[in-house]
Amino acid sequence: MEKKLYILSDLPYDYNTLEPYIDEETMKLHHDKHHAAYVNNLNVAIEKFPDLFSTLRLGSGQESVEELIINLNDVPEEIRTAVRNNAGGHINHSLFWQSMAPNSGGEPSGNLAEEINKTFGSFSEFTSKFNDAGVKRFGSGWVWLVLTKDGKLDIVSTPNQDNPIMDGHKPILGNDVWEHAYYLKYKNMRADYLKAWWNVVNWQEVEKRFK
Repeated sequence: MEKKLYILSDLPYDYNTLEPYIDEETMKLHHDKHHAAYVNNLNVAIEKFPDLFSTLRLGSGQESVEELIINLNDVPEEIRTAVRNNAGGHINHSLFWQSMAPNSGGEPSGNLAEEINKTFGSFSEFTSKFNDAGVKRFGSGWVWLVLTKDGKLDIVSTPNQDNPIMDGHKPILGNDVWEHAYYLKYKNMRADYLKAWWNVVNWQEVEKRFK
């Protein structure tokens, strides 16, 4: 069997270790079914163009999934939508799993904490604005804390599986507000899920991205 270019990595923790905030069944479905489907569909799409990376204007012919999204206009039109949705889904979820950890939560420290206070007024104001952006995302999508092209912190929301790197930003924290991320436990109460999610945020990982 031909080796797949992109693979689904294991979660960095057990399925049940984010409880009671995110339940075990949701984690299994979200990772093993939804994320796995994005990876599989991305591999199927790019198999149609075996010389894709040598024809894209990527300099060294990098095969990173981020490069696919950044250079989306150079991807053949036949698979462009599939790459946008599934490469985006793969990037977003990979960052999402790393952004959470058991026995986490609390507040960031160091330079990130200082920058959050400077930009948003306080950590409480930041989480309130972040949650509000997540609640107001119509339909499916994501809410992000990003470093903008100018090197400043900002909160942005993207539809479907779009990623802020498509607009030149660097995502350092993202929360999935697709219904499959929360519906089994929180039903239609997205706001409750967003509030609970701060209890599992892995600030050490976020701070690493910020640096």
